[in-house]
Amino acid sequence: MTEELVITPGGTALRYWRDLWRYRELFYLLAWRDLLIRYRQTVVGVLWSVIRPVLAMLVLTVVFGRIGQMPSAGVPYPLLVFCGMLPWQFFATALSESGGSLLVNSHLISKVYFPRLVVPASSVITSLADFGVSAVILTALMLWYGFAPPWSVVFLPVWVVLAFAASLGAGLWLAALMVKYRDVRFIIPFIVQFGLYISPVGFVSSAVPAEYRMLYFLNPMVAIIDGVRWSVLGGQHVLYAPGLIVSVTMTVLLAFTGLWFFRKTEREFADVI
Repeated sequence: MTEELVITPGGTALRYWRDLWRYRELFYLLAWRDLLIRYRQTVVGVLWSVIRPVLAMLVLTVVFGRIGQMPSAGVPYPLLVFCGMLPWQFFATALSESGGSLLVNSHLISKVYFPRLVVPASSVITSLADFGVSAVILTALMLWYGFAPPWSVVFLPVWVVLAFAASLGAGLWLAALMVKYRDVRFIIPFIVQFGLYISPVGFVSSAVPAEYRMLYFLNPMVAIIDGVRWSVLGGQHVLYAPGLIVSVTMTVLLAFTGLWFFRKTEREFADVI
């Protein structure tokens, strides 16, 4: 007689969120494992978290600051760029890691029940490690330039939470889609590369012509990057309220629709993967 393995997901929404709390230690275990895999048996190791944003900062400073002569809003251009790199690098890393997380953990998904949301969410949490390293580099840069953060730095956690929400929402969409459509993994590098240039990482969003500004703020990362710069650099970095509302709304929408789509397709993961 052939034995059949039946994996039963949490039925009601309330039970599902209770299961997430019950499996909270799995967040830690998966995140810690991903960190070990990323940095173990590598030549550069943790230094890659330093080299990557620094090199990107240098390139963008030369392209936009020296060659493009873009305005810096009264702060050293490397500081301007690195403040933009801080949330963007977190978003890009989280998107890349969470997008393929279900396939990487297919051996777990096909054998035992646990809330699948744990897998992409733990990948986003892992990306916070690189964010922390980049924050230390930013602090060193500010000391180098003798730049003290303004009072608005107390709002920095708000923008980190929004960056997390945008990363998780986009990651849930891509993770769920990649289970069924494996070629989605080829789209992610394009999204990351294209998104870098349509987000105000190497320039200030005020440089965008007024007639296109509201359209530009449909990108959720615009308000987040502007908010980080306003919190850390202050000065002439004034938040554009109408665009801020649009961008934050898009972030919330991305997070909720990502969660909705992930939960809708979650039952099929064990069968398809």
